[in-house]
Amino acid sequence: MREEVPDPNELDPVSQMELDSIIRQHQMFTQGQNGGSRAVVQYKNLSYLNFNAADLSHADFTGSALLEADLSGGNYAGTSFFACDMRNANLKGANFRRADFRGAFVAGADLTGANMEGADMREGKIMKRGRKGTLEDRKRTAGEGAKTVFTGAKLTGTNMKGVHAKSADFSDADLSGVNLENADMQEASFKGANLTDTDFTDSNLVHADMSAAVTAGAVMDGAEKAGLNLLNIVTERDMGDKLENLGKSLPELLDEHTLWVATAGRSGRQLDLGGYDLRDVLDLNRFPLTAIKAVGANFLSQNLQSAEMQSAVFDKADFRDCKMQEADLRGSSFKYTHFSRADLTGARLCPLQFDNEDGSHWFQRVNLSGASMRYAILREVDMRDCIMMGVDLSNAVLSGCDLRRADLTGAVLKGAVMDDVRLDDAIIDLGAL
Repeated sequence: MREEVPDPNELDPVSQMELDSIIRQHQMFTQGQNGGSRAVVQYKNLSYLNFNAADLSHADFTGSALLEADLSGGNYAGTSFFACDMRNANLKGANFRRADFRGAFVAGADLTGANMEGADMREGKIMKRGRKGTLEDRKRTAGEGAKTVFTGAKLTGTNMKGVHAKSADFSDADLSGVNLENADMQEASFKGANLTDTDFTDSNLVHADMSAAVTAGAVMDGAEKAGLNLLNIVTERDMGDKLENLGKSLPELLDEHTLWVATAGRSGRQLDLGGYDLRDVLDLNRFPLTAIKAVGANFLSQNLQSAEMQSAVFDKADFRDCKMQEADLRGSSFKYTHFSRADLTGARLCPLQFDNEDGSHWFQRVNLSGASMRYAILREVDMRDCIMMGVDLSNAVLSGCDLRRADLTGAVLKGAVMDDVRLDDAIIDLGAL
């Protein structure tokens, strides 16, 4: 705790030019260059400034005001925002891994797509010397009606014990494994969020909205739940059957499947994992999943980096929060599949080419019709000729994507990032952006 700390409207202002200089010196410091210095900007007014997506990891902004500041896209890993006033700040897509948010006031701020893994958002306050000489809380005005927005944010492993987040918006966020003990989440929205193993012990969830959220393993012992909306939640019972109930190991089943593929179905058996819970299968990305059937299977939060998943059927499967970088998904079907917050950077979703006996060719296109890809990371993905009718790409990142000849009829593109996207001959309504 600190004494004699000024109120926000009394903080010394920092100009944009001064901030730019601080950023340059901090970058020199992180690179070990002479003349560099760590950014320690405590109890300053940085409101309305642009941080220009800078690397300010391990900087210190304790007690500062960052009202409506633009911190989007920056790297603030390990940075201290202790007791900062960050109302209405733009924090989109920034990296706040292991950052210190204790006592920070983030009402109305937008953390859409931000990474707050391991960040500390417990209670914390700064004291000042009052007129009578006693210590008292530093006052901050609330800004009526301003909501904290965590929509689509990655909050895995975040420490939010005792956080005050009344009416905050966590819809479509990944809060799996988050500690929310003794938190005030009254009227908060968790619609469509991943609440797997989230700890709400003794929290205030009065009139909170968890509709369509994944609540498998969530702990709510002692929580106040009057008026809590649990419509269409996905519980542990809904996650699917366990793989061990198939009676054979996955390698044994894949041996039969490989024989089925090699003999064009004359021997062996096609692997059908439809409706199974595959979340806990170790090293699943190392198994060849080409041409399998997995309708309605659950891959939630699985590691599928570089997985071979060509010419398969994954309709209505759940890939939310999966790591799917560089995965080979050519020719597969993903109709009405969940991909919210999945990272498919560099994945291949283009057609497979098959040769006929007469020398002609035919192509098997990837079908994503009706899929939900809200907040998905699709950087540098090859999606040529992809069928994407009615796909929900709200706030997805498609930077550098190849969408030539793709059919995005009826696709939802609100908030999607489409920098350097190839759209030659694509069917798309850019007015939906």
